[in-house]
Amino acid sequence: MSKIGKIPVIIKEGVTVSINNGEVVVSGPKGTLVYKIPSSIDVKTEEGRIFVTPQKELQDTVRAVYGLTRAILANMVKGVSEGFQKKLELTGVGYRASVMGKDLSVSVGFSHPVKIAAPEGIQFAVLENTIVITGIDKVLVGNTAASIRAIRPPEPYKGKGIKYAGEKIRRKAGKAAKAVGSK
Repeated sequence: MSKIGKIPVIIKEGVTVSINNGEVVVSGPKGTLVYKIPSSIDVKTEEGRIFVTPQKELQDTVRAVYGLTRAILANMVKGVSEGFQKKLELTGVGYRASVMGKDLSVSVGFSHPVKIAAPEGIQFAVLENTIVITGIDKVLVGNTAASIRAIRPPEPYKGKGIKYAGEKIRRKAGKAAKAVGSK
């Protein structure tokens, strides 16, 4: 049995969960999310909790989605009540970002600014050299942050680029430091 799958998901106050036709619909103050339940998993709600159980014996395919289903449902409940956010930091001379309507414009050393359209359910905010991505779907927030970081990932010599807040960049010594040490 999955250690994560056994743990019930506690439904927070103000969140409603309904299960019908193999789909779980989670609604809360921030929005609504829908998840299609895998055919080998049963989901039930009792006494303010969501219980996930496997229908069949724990085969490899069932074991793979058992804990995953529970984790996705827990993220849905947290997302519609609190929401998720990721922060990206811009490091480099002249690197800046701005929000135009719902879209994000990033200037990171190319001949033109890169424009990123906000997917449905995602909001951008820029505070000095930090981009804040918020939304109710954890996967969508993470994928949007990863696609923005991929525009100009941080390089190891000067650390210039777009990085996650708190991310440590392993720095390398440049040619000058290498030449001084070889004399």
